Amino acid sequence: MEPVAIAMVLLGLLIGLGIGALIGYYVYRSMHNLKVKSATAQAEEIVKEAEKASAQQRQQIELNAKEESVRLREEFDREANEKRKDLRRQEERLQRRQDALDRRMEEVESRDRNLQKRQQNLDKRQSNLENLEEQKQQELERISAMTADDAKQLLIESVRNDTRQDMARVIREVEAEAHAEADRRARKIVTLAIQRLASDQVAETTVSSVPIPSDEMKGRIIGRQGRNIRAIEAATGVDLVVDDTPEAVIISSFDPVRREVARLTLSRLVVDGRIHPARVEKEVQKAQQEVEQSMWEAGEQALYDTGLQGLHPEIIKLLGRLRFRTSYGQNQLFHAVETSHLAGIIAAELGADVRTAKLGGLLHDLGKAVTHEVEGPHALVGADIARRFGVPAKVVNVIASHHHEVEPESLEAVIVEAADAVSGARPGARREALETYLKRVTALEDLANSFDGVEQSYAIQAGREIRIVVRPDVVDDLAAIALSRDIAKKVEDSLEYPGQIKITVIRETRSVDFAK
Repeated sequence: MEPVAIAMVLLGLLIGLGIGALIGYYVYRSMHNLKVKSATAQAEEIVKEAEKASAQQRQQIELNAKEESVRLREEFDREANEKRKDLRRQEERLQRRQDALDRRMEEVESRDRNLQKRQQNLDKRQSNLENLEEQKQQELERISAMTADDAKQLLIESVRNDTRQDMARVIREVEAEAHAEADRRARKIVTLAIQRLASDQVAETTVSSVPIPSDEMKGRIIGRQGRNIRAIEAATGVDLVVDDTPEAVIISSFDPVRREVARLTLSRLVVDGRIHPARVEKEVQKAQQEVEQSMWEAGEQALYDTGLQGLHPEIIKLLGRLRFRTSYGQNQLFHAVETSHLAGIIAAELGADVRTAKLGGLLHDLGKAVTHEVEGPHALVGADIARRFGVPAKVVNVIASHHHEVEPESLEAVIVEAADAVSGARPGARREALETYLKRVTALEDLANSFDGVEQSYAIQAGREIRIVVRPDVVDDLAAIALSRDIAKKVEDSLEYPGQIKITVIRETRSVDFAK
C-alpha cells in the first residue's frame, strides 16, 4: 500500500479515536451531572427530613420541659404548703407555751402577792406578840414583886436541880445500855468465832461415830487401867467417848483430819481385835498415810475438775484437806470447786481473765484448812499461804479481798466474791430447812415493813441483806440513816440468824414533767 493511503487510514483512525473520546467525555459528563442532580435531590430530601425530625424533637423537648416545669411547680407548692403547715403548728405550739408561761407568771405573781400579805400579817402578829409579851412581863413583875432577871435566876436554879437528877438517871441508863451492848457484841463475837469453826449443828462436824460389834469391845478399847484408850487419844489427838451409846464409840475433835485418822485407826483395831499400845501406834501411822494420800488425791481431783495445773504440792495438799472441812453443812472442797466454776463462767461472760478467776475461786477458802492452827481471818491466812508458795500476786489479792479484809484490786476479785456468795447462798448448798428459811426471810420483810415511811422491802442474798425502799416525801436523808439503824437494832432484838444481816435503805426522788 502506498504511504499516502496509509497516512489517510491513520488519519481516519485518529479522527475516529478523537470523535470517540469526545463522545465518551460528553457521555461521562452527562452521567456525572445526572449523579450530581440525584445526589443534590437526595441531600435536599435528607435536609427536609432532618428539619422535620428536628422540629418534632424540638416540640417534644418543649413539651417535656413544660411538663417538668409543671411537676416542679407542683412539688414546690406541695413543699411550701407543708412548710407553711409546720410553721403554723410551731406558731400554735409556741403560742400555747407562751400562754402557759403567762399563766404561770400570773400564778407566781399571785403567790408572791399572797406571800407578801402573809408576811405583813406575820409582822403584825409578831409586833402584837411582842407587845403582849412585854405587857405580860410587866404584869408578872407587878404581881410577883420580882424583876425579870430575878425570875430568870430563880428559874435557872430550878432547872439546874431538875437537870442534875435527869442527868444522873440518863447516866445510869447509858451505863446499863453500854453493858448490855457490850454483852451483845461479846456474844456476837463468840458466835461468829464458833460459826467459823463449826457448822449449824456442831455435833455433826466435830464428832464421828465408830460402830462396834458388841459392848464387850468397849472394855477391850479401854484396856487394862485405861492404857489402850489413853494410847489411842495420845497418838491421834482426839477424845474417845465410851458411854452408854449401844454398839458405838464417839470420836470428838475440832480437827477433822485428826478425827478421820482416829476413825480409821479405831475401825481397823475393832475389825482386827488385837488392841494394845504398840498396835495402836502402827495403825495410826497407816491411817495417817492413808488420810494424807486421800487429801492429795482430793486436791488433784479438784485441780482436774477445774482444769488448773501447776500448783505447789503443799497447796494441793491443803486444798485436799478442805475435804474434811464443812461450813453450815456445806463441804468446803466442793464449795471451792463450785466457786471456781462459777467464777470462770462469770469471767468468761465479762471478758475477764478466766484462769485468774477460776484459780482465785478454787483457793479463796484455802486458809480454812489451817484457821484452827493459825490466828487471823481465813482470807488473810490463805493469801499468805498462797503468796509463800508462788501463787501470782493478782490471785493472792483475790483470796485476801473476798471478805473485804483488803480492797479488791481487779475485776476478778469482785467476780470471785460474787461467785462465793452464789455458791453459799444457792438453795440446797447449806443445811437449812426450806420452811425455816422462808419464815426467816418473811419475818425480815414484815419487820422492815412495820416502820413508818417504808414503801417496799426485799430480802436478798438468802436473807443476808434486806433492801428497803422508803417514800421520799415522808423520810428525808437524815431519817433514812436513823431508819437503817433502828431496823438493824430491831432485827438484832427480834430475830435469830447466823452471821450478820446488811440493812440498806434506799431513798429516791423523781421529778416528772411532760413536753407538749
